[in-house]
Amino acid sequence: MPISVGDSRTFYRAVMASGMCEIMETCQRGMVDYTFLGGAQIDMYGNLNSTVIGDWKKPKVRFPGSGGANDFASFCWRVMVITPQDARRFVEKVSFITSPGYLDGPGAREKAGLPANTGPHKVITNMAVMGYDERPGGCGWNPSTRALPSKRFRKIGGFPLLKAEKIVTTPAPTADELRILRTEVDPKRYIIGR
Repeated sequence: MPISVGDSRTFYRAVMASGMCEIMETCQRGMVDYTFLGGAQIDMYGNLNSTVIGDWKKPKVRFPGSGGANDFASFCWRVMVITPQDARRFVEKVSFITSPGYLDGPGAREKAGLPANTGPHKVITNMAVMGYDERPGGCGWNPSTRALPSKRFRKIGGFPLLKAEKIVTTPAPTADELRILRTEVDPKRYIIGR
């Protein structure tokens, strides 16, 4: 596994390799459409915590921090969060905002000086793909889930999930798709084998 975001293994077979400054500048110029982030906690507004759990001065757990994720969450047009879905990660309020989502509701990003029409777009978990719905400023269902019945699914996490008008079942991967994932995408099972 790469030891940091700057490790040369993170750009294996990439069409371009650049430094962190160039990437951050590209985000600030509004030239990055999508970014993929994760974190220890996510709340109903899409705020991410990858810094501390508990009190800042005496945390229960201390994590490595942003690693550049704050810049990506602040300036990329759409943020895609990838995380396992469980009650420890989906919390009512994150202990610390490392990477801003919609902060405390609709319009809060703009009031804080972040570019308009940017922010959380999708949350991809092992149970569903969810989209953000700004009506109440929370995380709502996007039409794609297959792991759990909706009643049980909505109870996982520290805040109620909104229900989409239409939920579509995602088909299970085919045998050929699984073969490609296991033999070509992640043959050493760093991610899939966990």
